[in-house]
Amino acid sequence: MSKTILITGTSAGFGKIMAIDLAKKGYNVAAGMRNVSSKNAEVAKELSALPNVIVVEMDVTSTDSVNTAVEQTVAKFGGIDVLVNNAGIAGYGLFEAFSVEQMKRLFEVNLWGTVRGYLAVLPLMREQRSGLIINITSGLGIISAPYIAPYTGTKYAIEGMTETIRYEVQNFGIETVTLQPGPFRTGITEKEGAQPDRTEIYEAYGEGFTDKLQKLGGIMSGKMDEYAMDPQEVSDATINLIEMEPGTRPYYTVVNRVTDNLEQEYADSKDPIRKEWMKRMGWGEWL
Repeated sequence: MSKTILITGTSAGFGKIMAIDLAKKGYNVAAGMRNVSSKNAEVAKELSALPNVIVVEMDVTSTDSVNTAVEQTVAKFGGIDVLVNNAGIAGYGLFEAFSVEQMKRLFEVNLWGTVRGYLAVLPLMREQRSGLIINITSGLGIISAPYIAPYTGTKYAIEGMTETIRYEVQNFGIETVTLQPGPFRTGITEKEGAQPDRTEIYEAYGEGFTDKLQKLGGIMSGKMDEYAMDPQEVSDATINLIEMEPGTRPYYTVVNRVTDNLEQEYADSKDPIRKEWMKRMGWGEWL
């Protein structure tokens, strides 16, 4: 029996590629996206034409929408084996130039959208005593960089949350892991709520600040071109995680040729320290 995979944020970027690739491999796919009947009608039609794919209206900022999408997936395929929390937006700019409201938008999509996904599928996975939840985070979820603080905050939060949830669900045969892409062109920085809304603050940071900001963005863009960063790499890594035997999946998977996957070394170095910390705290039985 083919596994059923629910993916959030499939209107473009990583999510769309994943949906197509998984369908081609014979999986049942529920492709979640907003505005199925309007803005994203064309891509919804494209994905719906694939075998074993249903497109479900899914706004990760709405608990009702997420729950309904999960119910529709179960009604169609009988269950959910894998959830890929992929939907997200990225904010690039000076921290002080983001209002609280704008930062809340980032957290609502990236963090709380992920939380809603967890809460919707965990009862199903506990009942079937198996499941996999893959959170698409970022290398910026473990290593910080300038001018992307709100986005980094959302990804750090997801990384920490995932580490905790692992302990709580492991006895039900449920695994939850993170996949940390490097820089790819996916349009994530162009979405609503991604840009600072208090740009007048830039003037207070002095002459030439805007040029510096643009220079850093240009460097990142140049790196993506230099290394020919292809979003296909992230889809391939996601499928590899899905197809690994339960119990063998790594906690962290980095996809970033720009740094030669340096983040992977950092993420892996945390594991022995985490285990020793748990033992010293007297919580070794949860390892």
